[in-house]
Amino acid sequence: MGLRAVVFDCDGVLIDTISSWRIIHEHFGTNSGPMLDQFLKGGISDEEFMADDIQHWKSVNPIIHRDELMRCYQGVTLNPGARDLVDALKERGVSVSIVSAGVDLLIGSIAQMLNVDDWVSNGFQYDEEGYLQDEGVVRVPAHYKGDMVEKFCRINDFEPEEICSVGDNHTDLSMMIPGSRFIGFNPSKEMAFEGFREAGVPIVEGNDCRNLWPHLFPGESFLSEL
Repeated sequence: MGLRAVVFDCDGVLIDTISSWRIIHEHFGTNSGPMLDQFLKGGISDEEFMADDIQHWKSVNPIIHRDELMRCYQGVTLNPGARDLVDALKERGVSVSIVSAGVDLLIGSIAQMLNVDDWVSNGFQYDEEGYLQDEGVVRVPAHYKGDMVEKFCRINDFEPEEICSVGDNHTDLSMMIPGSRFIGFNPSKEMAFEGFREAGVPIVEGNDCRNLWPHLFPGESFLSEL
């Protein structure tokens, strides 16, 4: 079967930042500390991890408005070739979606910028005036991203063999539903390299998205598409 859909992670893949959560931490001068390692190893839930992050931020500023969070993402840029790759995929009739455990304030803006066909990510709860509440909204569990890939399959009538997912972290391997393909892209952590190697998936080093093309369409180079 030919390729009909590509599902991208966003942080570290389409954009030049490995974590939309870390950007907010940098704004408030905080960090996830040991909770991050526990989370990446599956020791705590997405809900627990998000609530802990929010409490770190609120320890600096107890009253945080949605607009302040949105301003954190000013200056975030696309990875080289991201727009070119998405445009070329869509011109070939391939559906493009984003499944991200990142923050919807950023992921939604990237999805709109690239005009992707569908997207989903995590977010926050706010009061009626737009002030941040104490818990997040989990739509994409980081270790179970395949659930959303399967949902996209059902909605669009794709077969798994017609789908390729792309991610930069070992947790993104959960996007590789049975029968589908996966490409490890721009891994920055040794844990990601090890996970990709153990899974036997192709690995594209560096952050130029155009280098994904030969793996999406074996035997072709991106230049041949132009």
